[in-house]
Amino acid sequence: MSEDAPTSTATSERSAGLPAQSPPVDPAVTHATAGKTAAPRLSWWSGDGGEGAKRNLGLIGVLVALVVIGIATRPDLYSDSSWVWGNFLTILKLASVVGVVTVGMTFVIIGGGIDLSVGAIIAIAGVWSTTVATQNFGAGGMIFTALVVGLSVGLINGLLISYGKLVPFIATLAMLVAARGLAAEISNKQTQVSDNDFINGIAANSLLGIPLLVYILAAVVIGGWVLLNRTTFGRRTVAVGGNPEAARLAGINVKRHTVLLYALSGLCCGIAAIMLTSQATSAQAAMANLYELDAIAAAIIGGTLLSGGRGTIVGSLLGVLIFSTITNLFAINGLSTEAQNMVKGGIIVAAVLIQQVQFGSLGKFLRRNRATTA
Repeated sequence: MSEDAPTSTATSERSAGLPAQSPPVDPAVTHATAGKTAAPRLSWWSGDGGEGAKRNLGLIGVLVALVVIGIATRPDLYSDSSWVWGNFLTILKLASVVGVVTVGMTFVIIGGGIDLSVGAIIAIAGVWSTTVATQNFGAGGMIFTALVVGLSVGLINGLLISYGKLVPFIATLAMLVAARGLAAEISNKQTQVSDNDFINGIAANSLLGIPLLVYILAAVVIGGWVLLNRTTFGRRTVAVGGNPEAARLAGINVKRHTVLLYALSGLCCGIAAIMLTSQATSAQAAMANLYELDAIAAAIIGGTLLSGGRGTIVGSLLGVLIFSTITNLFAINGLSTEAQNMVKGGIIVAAVLIQQVQFGSLGKFLRRNRATTA
């Protein structure tokens, strides 16, 4: 009895200072009740990814509404199934070139920048690739030249912005003027005709009834989606656009990444230059006029924030299709281009206002540009 007493006393002292130990738990019981007590997972619809899905469904709803308007205004045309299919392919072809440019623009805007020079880059890439000297190297030489010129001009934009510390607006606006002027100088202000059958056939030929231009658009969109959503490059792009300083502190080389974003945009412009040259079988300094506005507008309509850090490739593609469908709708109803531009302008203003209400994106965009110039 005397030996047990100290043990009992020590036990009572320990229990007074420490919480009581829980009784042993049966693993089988724990496994059985884990599913009942665990917090429910957020579905794809109600989670963080649900916002993009809802926006994309809304854009699809807009496309359906535009088709309904077309059916209501021109039932004679939509009653012909062959015409409907042909018109659908026409819309896709109309969206193909701007769609490729919009993919590159989406990356730039998500990364916190803007590129006003994409139309001029297309022009100089198209003109340079259709010179007599370049055409002597055949289709391969023309494609290579367009891609290298687009990539090089994009690199210059990125270097001016990252290391020259120029505001993206100013740097790309200056490039817009300079590239147009250089394209006019190279072409001597003349239209340069493409004599290459392979290049011209890109827009004229189809595969399985679908134009080759649509396949090119699909390849670029799929590649852009994978790059943005499934690679480190995409995650870094979102981080740089969301908070450049935090991205720098996290070990991301913000300047180098910005250069790569503008180079990617230039590369997309090089691809678009070949596509547009194929459609017109020629190139000139005035080609791709105002394509930068179409690309920026499509990206914004698709949900890409002007302030950066948020955006989707699928949303941008839907934005391009909406504008192409509007253009087609006005064309089949014989409405003027001026009215079409007013409608597009109204859509752009509405999209920016919605972003401003939801995220304050315009204010952030302006503050970022003011901070850069300070």
